[in-house]
Amino acid sequence: MTRPDQPPSQRPDRPESPELRALRRRIDALDRRIVALLNERAKLALAVGRAKRAAGWQAVRDREREEDVLDRVAASNGGPLPEGDVLAIYQRIIAATRALEARQNGLDEEA
Repeated sequence: MTRPDQPPSQRPDRPESPELRALRRRIDALDRRIVALLNERAKLALAVGRAKRAAGWQAVRDREREEDVLDRVAASNGGPLPEGDVLAIYQRIIAATRALEARQNGLDEEA
């Protein structure tokens, strides 16, 4: 009987070729790097929140800065992901880091 929690290479209904296994290992490695970069970005956002609090900001959201980030992200996207998908991912990243920044620094998220 096949279990969904078994790796594909151990599931008789889903044989895995050496090429597929190698590609998946590369994706797994990239996923680890992406998570590390997201956490590095989050740490920087926390430092930004501290700087905002020290400067007297009451809220963390800076819509102009967010738009600038999204513009730069769109301009740097060379595909194959569609621009709309990349922007949606970044909007979620921005929202998550904004919430973390606010929570950790005792600031409101919105002005």
